[in-house]
Amino acid sequence: MSNTPLQLAIIMGSTRKERFCPVPATWFAGEAAKYEGIAVDLIDLTDFELPDTLDHSVDVAALGPRLAAADAFVVVTPEYNHSYPAALKTAIDHFHREWQAKPVGFVSYGGMAGGLRAVEHLRHVFAELHATTVRDTLSFAQFWDRFDDDGVPKDAEQANAAARAMLDQLVWWGTALREARTARPYAA
Repeated sequence: MSNTPLQLAIIMGSTRKERFCPVPATWFAGEAAKYEGIAVDLIDLTDFELPDTLDHSVDVAALGPRLAAADAFVVVTPEYNHSYPAALKTAIDHFHREWQAKPVGFVSYGGMAGGLRAVEHLRHVFAELHATTVRDTLSFAQFWDRFDDDGVPKDAEQANAAARAMLDQLVWWGTALREARTARPYAA
C-alpha cells in the first residue's frame, strides 16, 4: 500500500457569469483538504478556453495533465434544464484515458431536485468513459438558501458528515483503482 496522497481533482462544472459554483466547490475543497491522505486540485473550467463544441482542432491540452494526474474526481455541477452544463460536457468529451478506471463523486445544486437529475445524466457519461461513480453524492436543493455569506452550508454538521462519507468512498475506490492501474494498466 502506498503512502502517496490520493490526488483528488475537484472540477467546477459551470462557466456562466455570476455562477454559484465556486461557493460549493470551494467549501467542498476545504473539507477534502482536511481529509488525511488527500491532495486537492481545484479545477475551474473558466481557466481553460474550452470550445462551445467538440472541436479537436482547438487546443484544450492544458486541462489534460491535471485530469491525468488525478486518482479521483469530484464534479461540482448545477442543474440546467434537467441536466448538466454544456461546458462540463465539452470538458469531459475532449478526454478519454484521463477518466478511465478512476472514481467520480458529485456535488450538485439546483432547485427542488438539488441537481440530482444532472448527476444521473453524468453517471451514464462516466460509465461510457470507463470511470466508476460512487453512490453517495452531496446535493443542495434550493441552494440559494443553503449557504451563509461566508460560503458555509447553514446545516454544516450534516453537510460535513455527507462530505466525509463521500470522501471515504472516493478514497477507498481511488486507492484500490490506483493500485490496480499500477499493477496492470487499464485497457479499454
